[in-house]
Amino acid sequence: MGFAFRVKDLRFRYPSSSGDILKGISFDVREGEIFGLLGPSGAGKSTTQKILVKLLEDYQGSIAYFGKDLKTLGNSYYEEVGVGFEMPVHFSKLTAWENMQFFAGFYKNTGDVQGLMERVGLWEYRDMQVGEYSKGMKVRLNFVRAMLNNPRVLFLDEVTNGLDPKNARIIKDMIAEFRDGGGTVFLTTHLMNDVEQLCDRVAFCVDGSLIEISTPRDLKLKYGKREVTVEYREGGNLASATFPLEGIGFNEEFQRLLQTKDVETIHSGETSMEEIFIIVTGVEVR
Repeated sequence: MGFAFRVKDLRFRYPSSSGDILKGISFDVREGEIFGLLGPSGAGKSTTQKILVKLLEDYQGSIAYFGKDLKTLGNSYYEEVGVGFEMPVHFSKLTAWENMQFFAGFYKNTGDVQGLMERVGLWEYRDMQVGEYSKGMKVRLNFVRAMLNNPRVLFLDEVTNGLDPKNARIIKDMIAEFRDGGGTVFLTTHLMNDVEQLCDRVAFCVDGSLIEISTPRDLKLKYGKREVTVEYREGGNLASATFPLEGIGFNEEFQRLLQTKDVETIHSGETSMEEIFIIVTGVEVR
């Protein structure tokens, strides 16, 4: 597979800003992957996304979309991309079905709207005015809207924020299926569980610069501890012991503990994406 986007030395400054919001960032998004752009608020994530969906065009640097200069692409570009903004935008006095029919009218080709609404649990509420929807229902409808045109690329911002675990899992399953079918996803989020479960690669943006691009697995190996901690019961009390991962299969003390103690849990020193976020950006996830 090729590259959905190739971004080189991207710079951007808002007219009211005294300096660049984006300071020469470069990255690639491969076709058929879920690429996460992470970072603290104000780091430049939303600006980057707005540029890639052509809401902001006065930028410096180059962006290639499947080999074509993004600046040369017209309205046909929007036939290929789906966008789910963090704050759902719908017509509150129209029903959900009327909203979807209205937005579907902007595209030459549309997907199975009924099937999408059924999948996210909204079909039975299709004739309810969106203004009467809960926040979670609006978030799910927003995802359906992003999928209306059978997009080639999905841009998603905080796609599961406000959803209960069951509905969040449905949306994440649909995103993974979209990727497995060859689709490309550009994801921005502060929810590190979404990152761990979905992203093939992630980039960290801090103060308009990219400071790390890697896979979640490699990041965990890089920032985690190569050790194993065993929790066990001894004399009715909970105790623990930690062993280096190197040579663990030949560690006699480790083997003795497993054979003679009432083991309750075994944990590797793998760190979480939330901890990695804090280490890399220096900012706690909120």
